[in-house]
Amino acid sequence: MGLFSEGVDVVCTPAGQPSELTWSGRHYMVCAEPVHWYERRQWWVEETRAPLGTGPGLVDHEIWRVQVRPADAKEKLQQDETLTLDLTRNTGSGRWRLLRIHDALRPQSA
Repeated sequence: MGLFSEGVDVVCTPAGQPSELTWSGRHYMVCAEPVHWYERRQWWVEETRAPLGTGPGLVDHEIWRVQVRPADAKEKLQQDETLTLDLTRNTGSGRWRLLRIHDALRPQSA
């Protein structure tokens, strides 16, 4: 598993779930139901103080774990390979970042 902090472009469903993304010039489609949770952020390391009235986005990160496949079979990964990524969305700016890349899941051969 790799830990990153790299910008990605994410398209969401009307319900707000990631459905596709572009990362490093490659386009991916979400191929499984995303998992959503919040993680506590060490805001005191990044900020000198917490401004009054700021809570969402300062204290917690919104995390989405998605499984994606290349949208184009010509991409570096084969169409039957899946990547599992953890994404975070900044509640203030709406920008998405890639946080973690998990090992690719490969289909089991018989």
